[in-house]
Amino acid sequence: MKQNANTKERKLNKTMIERLIIIHNAIKAGLYPNNEQLRRLYCEQLNTEKMPGEATINRDIDMLRTYFHAPLEFDRARGGYYYFDDNWEFALNNISAEEVFYLSAAKTLLSGFAGTPMYKAISEVIDFVTDTQGIGKSALLNRIAVPPAPKVNIDEDIWKKMLDALQNNLIVEFDYNGRWNTETTHRRVHPYQFLFDEGMCFIFGYAEERSARRIFALNRIKNIMVTTEHFELPKDFDFSHKCRGGKFGAFIGSGESENFVIDFYNDSRITVKERIWADDQKITDFDDEEKTRIEFSSSQWLKILEWVLSQGANAVPVEPEWFVDEWKEQVQAMSENAGLL
Repeated sequence: MKQNANTKERKLNKTMIERLIIIHNAIKAGLYPNNEQLRRLYCEQLNTEKMPGEATINRDIDMLRTYFHAPLEFDRARGGYYYFDDNWEFALNNISAEEVFYLSAAKTLLSGFAGTPMYKAISEVIDFVTDTQGIGKSALLNRIAVPPAPKVNIDEDIWKKMLDALQNNLIVEFDYNGRWNTETTHRRVHPYQFLFDEGMCFIFGYAEERSARRIFALNRIKNIMVTTEHFELPKDFDFSHKCRGGKFGAFIGSGESENFVIDFYNDSRITVKERIWADDQKITDFDDEEKTRIEFSSSQWLKILEWVLSQGANAVPVEPEWFVDEWKEQVQAMSENAGLL
């Protein structure tokens, strides 16, 4: 049978998965079904009079072969389809109730990104996989929740164009308003990765104007254009290479890694020991001084400053000196705004 060249371009959906499962089960049962029998079997099992067309079943057969790599052949003597490897299983037909639960839970855990194109696409995939299994949603899912948090709306057109550029290693051009430089500037960027952090979506890549790697918030991008110019993805494209061991979210500094030393007091002594903030962190308790010290290296100085400030009087930076000065300036500015100075 001639393979449909567009098979891999077809989008999976619930109806198609239902047909694929019916086809697989009939073949697995050794019925050697042909196209006509599969069409009738679909109507019988789903109790519907709407029979799929012959071309639809042919495309489904191609989908099993090319997308799911099914060992599928047509036996002319028996007049139907069979698997030449009896051990092959259709993955989506072998999902347990426990796995369905975890898939549904994953959707809940990702709800912090609700409203983004990524969440919409993932939700649709999870929904048709779990719904197709005929297993009801577990009541336990109501006991898993993500606290409400601010969300950022992302233009779906920008998302799709950036995704296309990222998949095909194409240079993009767009207008941008930065966090500090609020004036609109035009950028040419080689998109490396999407980054998701605290409800925000960023693109990490090489900015030609800066001759450096930068992060751009998708919600600040305007007038995007995907060029036909290709770029070569470097081996060290992953964002984590720019963090220098730090684990403080979507931020990269322009300099090299710095060694940070921060003292924590009161209840912050407990919370600082509950997480891994950097690959090389060292935590020491000084009970006689009633403090806990953390030492680590990172290039994410701004995120670290925000972290220290969020602890109020319970966190005091010790090193590096320039970072201590930056912290003091922020504390002084807050004091002035509060009318204390």
